[in-house]
Amino acid sequence: MALPCSFLVALVVLSCHSLGSLGCDLPPKHGLLHWRALMLLRQMRRLSASSCDKYTTDFSFPQMLVDGNKFEKTEATAVTHEMLRQIFSLFSQRGSLVAWDETLLDKFLAGLHQQLDDLETCLEEEKNVEQLPQGSENSRLAVKRYFRGISLYLEKKEYSRCAWEVVRVEIGRCLFFVSELTRKLRI
Repeated sequence: MALPCSFLVALVVLSCHSLGSLGCDLPPKHGLLHWRALMLLRQMRRLSASSCDKYTTDFSFPQMLVDGNKFEKTEATAVTHEMLRQIFSLFSQRGSLVAWDETLLDKFLAGLHQQLDDLETCLEEEKNVEQLPQGSENSRLAVKRYFRGISLYLEKKEYSRCAWEVVRVEIGRCLFFVSELTRKLRI
């Protein structure tokens, strides 16, 4: 299913302006990397959503993350890092090469890797200043469980192209969540 142009513009605006507001000074290009990841993910689409209707599933995005307006900046940084790390790991799996154009996949992974490097720098700076909040580990575990469910789904569906398409759409939602989380924390 194609995303409306106005929705894509909103994603660009949210991504470019929001990621610099976590707990540290991210490079100005960080927001652009996030936007580029969303665009590459969209370009990776190979099948129509309607052709994969029987593969649709609810991955049960963790409710505690939806209530992220209670996150401190440090916790938001940790959750964002964990989510991007899990996305990177998921799309680095052996089965992903079959589903996606290799050039787009490489660009997508390179952008995620750069974002992870930026966030790791932030996490190191924040660890030096303060302790990660208690809820941070619970949030990160919720992200890990959520992505474990996605991995099990792919395995159960034998890494089929339709299963990957369903996952691609879900990952788009995750990336949008990251934008929303960081936007809420902007001062």
